[in-house]
Amino acid sequence: MQIISGGVCAAKGFTANGIHCGIRKNREKKDLSLIYSSHPATAAAVYTTNLVKGAPLIVNKANLADGKASAIICNSGNANTCNANGMEIAEQMCALAAEKLNISKTDIIVASTGVIGQPLEIEPIANGIDSLVSGLNSDGSDDAAQGIMTTDTVKKEVAVEFKIGDKTCRIGGIAKGSGMIHPNMATMLVFITTDVNISADMLQKALSSDIQNTFNMLSVDGDTSTNDMVCVLANGLAENKLIDSDGDDFAIFMKALNTVTVHLSRMIAGDGEGATKLLECKVSGACDLQTAKMAAKSVICSSLLKAAMFGADANWGRVLCALGYSGAKLNVNKIDVSFKSGKGIIDVCKNGAGIEFSEEKAKEILLEKEIEILVSVGDGEYSATAWGCDLTYDYVKINGDYRT
Repeated sequence: MQIISGGVCAAKGFTANGIHCGIRKNREKKDLSLIYSSHPATAAAVYTTNLVKGAPLIVNKANLADGKASAIICNSGNANTCNANGMEIAEQMCALAAEKLNISKTDIIVASTGVIGQPLEIEPIANGIDSLVSGLNSDGSDDAAQGIMTTDTVKKEVAVEFKIGDKTCRIGGIAKGSGMIHPNMATMLVFITTDVNISADMLQKALSSDIQNTFNMLSVDGDTSTNDMVCVLANGLAENKLIDSDGDDFAIFMKALNTVTVHLSRMIAGDGEGATKLLECKVSGACDLQTAKMAAKSVICSSLLKAAMFGADANWGRVLCALGYSGAKLNVNKIDVSFKSGKGIIDVCKNGAGIEFSEEKAKEILLEKEIEILVSVGDGEYSATAWGCDLTYDYVKINGDYRT
């Protein structure tokens, strides 16, 4: 398993592009992206559990009923959510892309991200579609990644290369996500492409399984978005033997997918709105997996803990507090807590009670950009990891005037 460049264009047969079409006022910001497979692909997707859903998600559920898609079109700057004509706009986006690509409009995945409840006009998209399609290229992942960003400060893309049998395979992805991130299925928008030959059913099985331990273990601010979606296109151009059941080949694919999704999860957490630090909570010693996951996610979601990490304050009591209300089955008298970073590791709690430690050393450790919160909850064999970020003054500033 090797990390490579190329993002969503790393796999054979995929091209991408991103342009500014006029949805966003700032002409320096791209606001329309397209990913295209030259060969028909199997497709899988997962969606937000929020009852209020963006129109594109409803359209996609119908389009992906046959497990096939060849392209993804996405605009930023407007979520196309809670709009009277939202479905019409989403369907028009599919039709515009399909006409230029000479494919069926039902083979298009459509996505939107940005402000909720603001009218989205089709004219900018229609005016930009020629440029968007004509600019598709095998180096276009970077532009596509920029075109889906909103409050993101950095683009998010990754790709890996691996072998299935004697065939070289690739899988890559781009993501956007910075705020309103506390998914119960996916996170914001994630688009993944691969040249692996895999059936739609097994692709859906792989994605639905993977997100339970990656994107569902991610939280920036506790808000589950209306537009969250993760989708995968697999065009089979690697020419490996079709994966249509469990087995060694499927396990290899799952590992590759997980490598991509973990990288993207960390990127999203580290780029949380106003964030200065990536937080990673690792819980070990749990009696079952659900306990480990509940405990880790609760720590990452604690606003008090997130604020303490911003201030580089080794306030381990906030970790125990979060564990206590997590709902996880825990013996408080067996909980150990340590903080770790590139500057070292320091134990701050043993058997549920405080111990002496150097505040100066702890401060040095917590001033780093990536912090690990290590929690042992007993002598069980299960563990889990969750990702998040610190809570800063800038988070309030960004969201205080996000719409205006």
